[in-house]
Amino acid sequence: LIGAIESRRASFGSELAVLRAETERLATVLEQLTDGVLIADADGRVQFANPAAGKLFGTDKLTHQSVAQVVRDHQLIEAWKRCQQTRLLQIEAVELPTRKQYLQLIVIPDEHEGGSLLLAQDLTQVRKLEMVRRDFISNVSHELRTPLASLKALTETLQSGALADPDAGPRFLERIHTEVDALTQMTQELLDLSRIESGQVQLNFEAIAPRKLIHSAADRMKAQVERASLILDVKVDDGLLNINADKNRLEQVLVNLIHNSVKFTKPGGRITLGAEAVPGGVRCAVRDTGVGIPSESLTRIFERFYRVDSSRTGSGTGLGLSISRHIVEAHGGKIWAESDEGRGSVFYFEIPI
Repeated sequence: LIGAIESRRASFGSELAVLRAETERLATVLEQLTDGVLIADADGRVQFANPAAGKLFGTDKLTHQSVAQVVRDHQLIEAWKRCQQTRLLQIEAVELPTRKQYLQLIVIPDEHEGGSLLLAQDLTQVRKLEMVRRDFISNVSHELRTPLASLKALTETLQSGALADPDAGPRFLERIHTEVDALTQMTQELLDLSRIESGQVQLNFEAIAPRKLIHSAADRMKAQVERASLILDVKVDDGLLNINADKNRLEQVLVNLIHNSVKFTKPGGRITLGAEAVPGGVRCAVRDTGVGIPSESLTRIFERFYRVDSSRTGSGTGLGLSISRHIVEAHGGKIWAESDEGRGSVFYFEIPI
C-alpha cells in the first residue's frame, strides 16, 4: 500500500510538473502575442488580459473591468453581446478615429464557464497597405486613360482621312509620338520604382565629390531650364568631403528635383542648386521661386502619383519624387521639402559620409 501511495505521489508530482510547464509555456505565448487577448466571465468582467491588449486599448488596468469599459466602442460591445446571447463566434471590425486605429474583434464563446474569449487585432497597417494598393491601381488607371484616349482619337481622325491632309497628317502623327513617349516614360518609371522598392536595384557605390555631382546635374538640365526662360545657379560650399554613393542614381534624384522646379516656376524665375556640410553628411538642396506647395501637402508629395491639385499637375507621371525618395533612402539618407506657398519651394536631401 505504501509503495502504491509513493508511486501515485511520484506520478502526481510528474503530472504537476508537466502541468506547470504547459502553464508557463501558455503564459509565455500570451505574453509575446501581438494580438490582444481578453478573457471575460459570464457577467462580462475581464478576468485576464495579456500585455498586447493593454497596448491596444490604451491602459494596463483591464482586469475586473467590464468589456464595455475596456473596448469603449458600441459596435464592439454589440459583438460581445451577440456572442453572449447566441453563443456563436462573432467578428466585428471598426475604425477608431480618436485612436487612429482599425481594430478587429473576434469574440469566442466559452462553453464551459459561460464567458467569452476576446481576440483584438490591430489591422491599422494592413488597412493602410490595402488603401495604398487601391489608390495605386486607381491612379495608374487614371494616368493611362488620358494618353490612351488621346491615341484612340488621333488614330480615328487619321483613319477618317486626315492622314492624307499634308498639314493635319504630320501634326497628328507628332502628337501620337508625344503620347507614346509619355506612356513609355511612365512604364519605365513604374519599373524603376518597382525594382527600387523591392530592393532589386544594385547601387554602385563609389567616392563622389558633391561639387562634381551638382555641376553634372546642372549641365544635364541647363538646356531645359533655358527653354523655360529660367535662371539656374549653383552654390556649393568649398572643402566638402566625398560621399560614398551611386553617382548615376543621385544625379537622377537631382535631375528629378530640378525638373519638378522647372514645371512649377514661371518664366523669369530662378532655380538654385546647392550643397553644404552637415553633421555626419552632406545636404543637397534644389531651391526655386515657383508657385510653392500648400503645407498640408508637404508630407504627401513623395507618394506615388500624388498631385497637389489639378491646376498644378503640369506634365510628367507623378512618380519622379517617389523614385527620388527611395533612392535617397537606399543610400541611408533622408529627403524632405519646405515651402512658402506662392513664393517657392526647397527640396533637401542628406547623404551620410
